[in-house]
Amino acid sequence: MLPASYQLPAAVLLLLGGAVACFYGHRLFRIVLAIFGFILGALAASSVFGVSDTMPMVAAAVVGGLVGAGLLYAAYFLGVSLLGAGLGAAVANLAFGSGGADPHYLAVVLSSIAGAVAAMYLQRYVIIVGTAFVGAWTLIVGGMALADGETALAAASAADVWVAYPLDPAPGRGWVPIVWVILACVGIGVQLGWTGGARGRVGRRRKKS
Repeated sequence: MLPASYQLPAAVLLLLGGAVACFYGHRLFRIVLAIFGFILGALAASSVFGVSDTMPMVAAAVVGGLVGAGLLYAAYFLGVSLLGAGLGAAVANLAFGSGGADPHYLAVVLSSIAGAVAAMYLQRYVIIVGTAFVGAWTLIVGGMALADGETALAAASAADVWVAYPLDPAPGRGWVPIVWVILACVGIGVQLGWTGGARGRVGRRRKKS
């Protein structure tokens, strides 16, 4: 986690990256992979240092972010598989969570494998749905950090799991999952109807006479 003085620009990057993923995920998928590779790499590398080690933490975040961005940008099919696996795991968690129970790890593993396999056959729509949901969540986290910086910083410093794990609702914010789903559905609609390009649309193109 970055020092407090860097949280605001990080929130802006999350907001912009989430918007690109949510509404342009299919058309700019490699760029989306690079953005989230950078975020994941920066989070992983910066966690090695303590909060007081500002410069080493920032340097590690930049280096780790660039490495993560490069890896995911180059590994297109790996990114598609990871996206499908993430969707499969999310479905398993939601299915068990609706009954008030935690999913068995085998159910999560099997759902992730099924999602990864399905992603290779349904790449276009898995990309659209996956990027819409991931982008919507990133938009919410970045927007809340900008709108309520102190609360977001407190949550980040306390390592609240909801910040990175969307299936655990934000404490005291029951509206967050609802807004997440609505925003993701809007993103899916936008990509299928406009920004996804001809390949991203459900309807077939008419042949020229």
